[in-house]
Amino acid sequence: MIYINFTDLSEEAQERLLRNSKEDVKHKYGKDIIEYASAHNQNLDKVLDEEAIRNLYSYTYVFNI
Repeated sequence: MIYINFTDLSEEAQERLLRNSKEDVKHKYGKDIIEYASAHNQNLDKVLDEEAIRNLYSYTYVFNI
C-alpha cells in the first residue's frame, strides 16, 4: 500500500511516486524489458517510463485526510 497525504499531491510527490514505480519495474522486470527494447528497437528509457506508469495502477493507495 502507498500512503499519501491528501494535501500533498504536488508535482514533486507525483514525480516521487513515478520514480519509485520505475525502480519497482526495474527490479521486477528489468531483464525482460531490456530484451524487449532491444528486440523491437525501442528506447529503453521510454519503455521503462511507460511500464512505470502502468505499474502505478497496480498499487493500492491510502489517502490520509
